[in-house]
Amino acid sequence: MQILFNDKQAIGLEISPTDLKVMSAYNHKNQWTVSGYGMVNLDPKKLKECLSEDNGYLTESLTELLNKKFTGRLLSDQVIVGIPTSRTFSRTFQIPASAKKSLKSAVAIEVDQYIPVPISLLYVDYEVIGKYSDTFTVVMSATPKKLVDTVIASCESVGLQAVMIEPTVNSIARVLKKTEDGYLPSVIVDIGTDNTDVAILDNIVRVTAGLSVGGSTFTLDISKKLGISLEHAHQLKVLNGLAYGPKQAKITSAIKPALHSIISETRKVIRYYNERISNSQRIEQILIVGNGANVPGIADYFTNELVMPVRTANPWQELDFGKLQKPTKQMRSRYIGVAGLATVEKGAMSR
Repeated sequence: MQILFNDKQAIGLEISPTDLKVMSAYNHKNQWTVSGYGMVNLDPKKLKECLSEDNGYLTESLTELLNKKFTGRLLSDQVIVGIPTSRTFSRTFQIPASAKKSLKSAVAIEVDQYIPVPISLLYVDYEVIGKYSDTFTVVMSATPKKLVDTVIASCESVGLQAVMIEPTVNSIARVLKKTEDGYLPSVIVDIGTDNTDVAILDNIVRVTAGLSVGGSTFTLDISKKLGISLEHAHQLKVLNGLAYGPKQAKITSAIKPALHSIISETRKVIRYYNERISNSQRIEQILIVGNGANVPGIADYFTNELVMPVRTANPWQELDFGKLQKPTKQMRSRYIGVAGLATVEKGAMSR
C-alpha cells in the first residue's frame, strides 16, 4: 500500500510477530552499503493487541530500537514498512475481459467471498497484472485499516514518515529476485520464530498463506521429545539439524509433525497456483528463508518430501556492511525482510 511519493532513499522497518528491525542503506555503483541497522525483541501478545487497538506498545518499542538497539546512522526519515504477512490478505484471481469496467465490484466480491473481515474495515489495493486470451489476471491485497493507521501513527511519533506499507513476504521476494534466481516461478517458505509464511513468486507475489509453526516450535518439540532443556534443544537444532545420523534421526522424529504442517501448507499453495493462476507456468524452485534456513539438512528434507528442487536462500552478497559489525551468522537470516525494504530504489514507488 503506497502512502505518498518518495523523494529520497527510504529506510526499511520490519514489524514481525516477535521482533522489530530497522535498516538504512544506500546504493553506490550497484552495491548496497548498510549505514545502520538494529533489532529489538517484541512480546507477540502485546504486539497483537497493539495492532488491533493502539495501546502505545509499538511506539515504545520503536523508541527503544532507535535509541538503544541501533548501530550506525539513519540516512532518511522516510520509511518503508513491512508488516506481518499473516495480518494481510493477498489473492490473485481472473475475471472475464468484458468485466474489466466493473473491476472494483469484482474485487469487492472477491473480498466478501474469501476474506473474513468486512471490506469497510480494510484498505484494499489491486492491480491488473496480465491478460490471457479473454481474461484479465488481477492481484489484490487487503490490510486492516486499524493496523495501517497504528503503524503510520507510531512512525510519526518517533519522527519517521511512512511512504509505503507492504507484507514482509513482498520485501523478501524483492531480495530473492535479485540474488536467488527469483525471476523463476518460485515458492518462498519463510520460517520465522513463531510463524511460517508461504508465497508464490512469479514476477510478483501471486498468493500467500501462513500457519502458526516456526523455529521456536522446532525447539520446543525437540525439548519435549528428548527430555532436554530448551537451550540444549536449540543447539541441537542449529548444529545437527536433519542431516543423517542417530542423533539427527531423533531430531527429525521430534519435529516431523511441524515440518509436515509446513509441507502440507506448501502443497496447498502450489495447488492453488497451478489450478487458478499459472497459465502453463511451472514452479521451478522452492526457497527457504528465515529461522528455518538455519536448520542443517532442511532443504534436503523438503526436496525429498515435495520432489522438487529446494534450497535455503543466502542473499547477503548484495549487502556491504562497511565498517559496521555484521549480524552474527545465526541472526543474518532474520534481516532478509528488512533488507528488502531498505533497498527499494528511490522513485521505484511512484506510479
